[in-house]
Amino acid sequence: MALISVDEALARLLRDVKPLETEAIPLARANGRVLAAPLFARRTQPPFAASAMDGYAVRAADIAQVPATLEIIGEAPAGHGFSGSVGPGEAVRIFTGAPVPDGADAILIQEDTERNGNRVTALESVPQGNFVRKAGLDFTEGQELIAAGRRLNFRDIALAAAMNHAKVHAVRRPRVAILATGDELVLPGQEPGPDQIIASNSFGVAAFVEDCGGNPIDLGIAADTEEALAIKIGKAVEEKADVLVTLGGASVGDHDLVQDVLGSQGMELAFWRIAMRPGKPLMAGHIGPVRVLGLPGNPVSSLVCSLLFLKPLLLTLQGAQIPPRTMETARLGASIAENDRREDYIRARLSFDEQGNAVVTAFERQDSSMLATMTAADALIVRSPHAPAASAGEIVPILRLDIR
Repeated sequence: MALISVDEALARLLRDVKPLETEAIPLARANGRVLAAPLFARRTQPPFAASAMDGYAVRAADIAQVPATLEIIGEAPAGHGFSGSVGPGEAVRIFTGAPVPDGADAILIQEDTERNGNRVTALESVPQGNFVRKAGLDFTEGQELIAAGRRLNFRDIALAAAMNHAKVHAVRRPRVAILATGDELVLPGQEPGPDQIIASNSFGVAAFVEDCGGNPIDLGIAADTEEALAIKIGKAVEEKADVLVTLGGASVGDHDLVQDVLGSQGMELAFWRIAMRPGKPLMAGHIGPVRVLGLPGNPVSSLVCSLLFLKPLLLTLQGAQIPPRTMETARLGASIAENDRREDYIRARLSFDEQGNAVVTAFERQDSSMLATMTAADALIVRSPHAPAASAGEIVPILRLDIR
């Protein structure tokens, strides 16, 4: 099978993906969830003209000439409005958030007054509407404020609460089964043999799945035998996973058995092998309703491919209206060589010059086994196939590694 481009692979991966079913969830558990239906305001905010400051509710005309002394006829703390009306020469002591009494049309802040018993002297004049929040300043009842398909963040949660929504309808979290493969792997905390390494991919990908709104299911490590792989793959189906992510074993070596075993379990292959670096042996398909994404075994390759393919798959399953790849640009901090026929994703540090321009500098070593470099990186420089050498100062496209 010939190498295909990243864009073609992404199009095939998402071609027939539909959002999962929806569920009603408490607002307190909605952070990071994708909204299935738009949210409309259930009230007007603020529901009344309110004071924006501590001070005195007054008639602006009464203090057009200062100093001016007014009679204090009452008090209006937040949650307890003054029931009377402010007449000529009168004022009401008021606090932030309290309703502005009838008759008053401005707030005189307390710093601009002198009080003597039940009388207050205005030291500054104010215009009508001074520090008065009009009813509906923020939003009005029935207004659509949060669209369906938005992945909710802390700002959305605060707004939804102010709109008086105790629950929201969200798309169910995708269940993502993660299977590491290879006789060379042992879990963190175990003592590796002389020819073994510590498994890291499954932990990184599980955390990535959580960051993308999914629920990871750890299938453990499968030995390099067809029987062991078949048992683990069957477990993913039993667990009703929406996505099965395999790690390693999808290349062309004698011990790379994953694709054959998946095929024996009924997988329909969508594609295999991408014209990209790192991540060439990426594989995708499905076993019935279970989407399958076979990530490379090299740690950096698996994480880069998660960013490029697993993230858009999970967000599409959740109905999120988010572009698969949000490209930015930055100036090169150091020159980079010409590229070959594969699209290249180069780990780099991101900084800013004195003018505030983003500057991206590639790490010298880009081996796909180097997790420390991946952690130190802020972004990936994206190099198209056959891109010519680029000098320091040239503008290049980048992908930030902060997935939220």
